[in-house]
Amino acid sequence: MASAMKTTDHDEIRQWIEERKGRPSRVRGSESGGSGGLLRVDFDDPSGEEDDDQLEEIEWDEFFKAFDDNDLAFLHQDETADGKTSRFNKFVSRSGSD
Repeated sequence: MASAMKTTDHDEIRQWIEERKGRPSRVRGSESGGSGGLLRVDFDDPSGEEDDDQLEEIEWDEFFKAFDDNDLAFLHQDETADGKTSRFNKFVSRSGSD
């Protein structure tokens, strides 16, 4: 079984996302009261057909400001159980248990 790792390192997070052709995004319309919104990673669809209009791409600086302001950590998996590149990721509370 492949394991997930948790990090708050901006460089590590950006590298992981960019290696998988992802972009820093948030759920459209979710920002309120200075929260920065619900962060997501928007990946290229290999078929080229899907365009998720629920997400809006944001700049890295804005992404990491919301990430830090909301005291988040990035949970991610490098490889699937069968050794393929994984795109599994989730934003979790830094104060949560590992």
